[in-house]
Parts: sequence; structure tokens; C-alpha cells
Amino acid sequence: MRDKFNEMLRMSYIAAIGVIILFWRFPDAAGEDCSTVTALVSTCSNFVMYGSPDPIPGSPCCTAMTSLNSLADSGGVGNRRSVCRCLMDLIDTYTSNATAIATLPGFCGVSLGFVIDPNTDCDYVDQYAKLEGRKLNFRSL
Repeated sequence: MRDKFNEMLRMSYIAAIGVIILFWRFPDAAGEDCSTVTALVSTCSNFVMYGSPDPIPGSPCCTAMTSLNSLADSGGVGNRRSVCRCLMDLIDTYTSNATAIATLPGFCGVSLGFVIDPNTDCDYVDQYAKLEGRKLNFRSL
């Protein structure tokens, strides 16, 4: 049983690293669709569906949240808006799990530069990010 868990853990790390490499090479890909954001959040499916175990920094879930933050940061405001919209779509689709999805970055010590909340207007994420003191790359505007 422990070997199976270790194998799953290793595969999660490999998947997260693959996503990081993909968006390091192709930073504007986040705007195309939400499959990457969904895949990263799905790494945390046990917490989202069952409320446990709590994600901790260094876990595959938190590695995915860090990757999500890197994705949002990689292409300036365009990527951050795309990530925001994808997350808003997820919490609209999975309303009963919206709170769990919204708390993921905080558990992992990650700030996406906006609040995951149905009332967040993704058109203003650049202003939220500026309030956090983030330096934005405006090349994708």
C-alpha cells in the first residue's frame, strides 16, 4: 500500500513538473482553454471532494498551486485573467466545492493575486495584483 502511495506521489510530481515546463516554454497557452488550470486543481481532488487531508506545502496539491501561480505570473495580465476566469468557471461548475477550491492557495501559502470568489471580476486582476506589489509583465495585453 505504501509503495502504491509513493508511486502516485511520484507521478503527481512528474505531472506538475511537466506543466511547469510546458508553460515556461509556451507562456501564452493559458489563454487558450482551461484544461491546464483544471488539471492543476484536480491534483487536489481529495481535499476538494472530501475536505481532507489539508494540503501542506510540499505536497503534490501545493506543488500544483505553486504551478498555477507561476502560470498566472508567466504571461502578465492576460494569463492572470485567464487563470482567474478558469477558476471562476470551476467554482460555478462545482458550487458545492467552491469553498474548498477557494481555500487551496491559502493552505499552500500561495497568493494568486486575486480572491477566488464568485464576486471577483477577473477584468480587474491587474489592480488586485498591483495592491499585492506584484510586478506585471504587460507584453500579453
